[in-house]
Amino acid sequence: MTTYAVLSEGLRKRFGDVRALDGFDLAVPEGTVCALLGPNGAGKSTAVRLLTTLVAPDSGTARVAGHDVLRSPDAVRRAIGVTGQATAVDLDLTGRENLRLFGRLRGLRPAEARARAGELLARFGLEEAAGRSARTYSGGMRRRLDLAASLLTQPRVLFLDEPTTGLDPASRELIWQTVRDLADRGTTVLLTTQYLEEADRLADEVVLIDHGRVTERGTPAGLKARIGSHAEVVVADAEALPSAAAALAALTGTRPVLDPGRRAAGAAVTGPALTLPFLVRELDAAGVPVVDATLREPTLDEVFLRLTAPAGATAGTTAEEAAA
Repeated sequence: MTTYAVLSEGLRKRFGDVRALDGFDLAVPEGTVCALLGPNGAGKSTAVRLLTTLVAPDSGTARVAGHDVLRSPDAVRRAIGVTGQATAVDLDLTGRENLRLFGRLRGLRPAEARARAGELLARFGLEEAAGRSARTYSGGMRRRLDLAASLLTQPRVLFLDEPTTGLDPASRELIWQTVRDLADRGTTVLLTTQYLEEADRLADEVVLIDHGRVTERGTPAGLKARIGSHAEVVVADAEALPSAAAALAALTGTRPVLDPGRRAAGAAVTGPALTLPFLVRELDAAGVPVVDATLREPTLDEVFLRLTAPAGATAGTTAEEAAA
């Protein structure tokens, strides 16, 4: 029987005339990483604020780590760690002082707070800067310190609201590895992110949210499989793009999207299985001057754009628009 670390049903929340959540349902099994994705304003951050007891829902229920967020908010807070979009560190304190302070606020004894601070400073590559004021830290260093603070008491559930925004690749990779290590040791992670690669790398399940409610969910591989493979052709000159698009439309059964800057045409493959040799032969027979042709799994970015696009909309430039 599956035990859920985060479980919500019918959460609704309005801020004036804005309906931030409108029947938000979520179920995250213990020890997994769930990535919550959606356009700006979809309700991701509001969902995190409700689940972490920062605001109360207008209606609906939610349980985190087995505790009701309305009836037992203190128990929820003891069981979770939170890293919000804005860092919460005190800029006048050193990195070490920040972690010791947060440790004491979370109920650690002085010796425990010192020990955990030292462990986390080492894990996040902040030992050399531990004695410096956090005001002197780069944005990436502050972000790492903020994440370290959320891990002082080894939370059962960790909420990360866009944790790697603005970080350099090395810092992002460090946080990604930390998240996977935490999940491997049993911590449940709920992650909101704007980086589709991040969700692809980390998440056991991806949940798409739009207009305050869940619209799609599944594993990254499962969501990719739903929209099929992706065919792309790069032609020798831009004038050949319409003929390449026409050939792709006939072969894939979908509306191609053009990238004139790259002289490329791409389309999702939804019909019978398409092989690369057959694709190349058909393009050659149609007289398309092909420079490169690929047949690949879609990226999570393409899945996101397809599943969150309004009905009838297509991301990018279509063949008709390019010819107009």
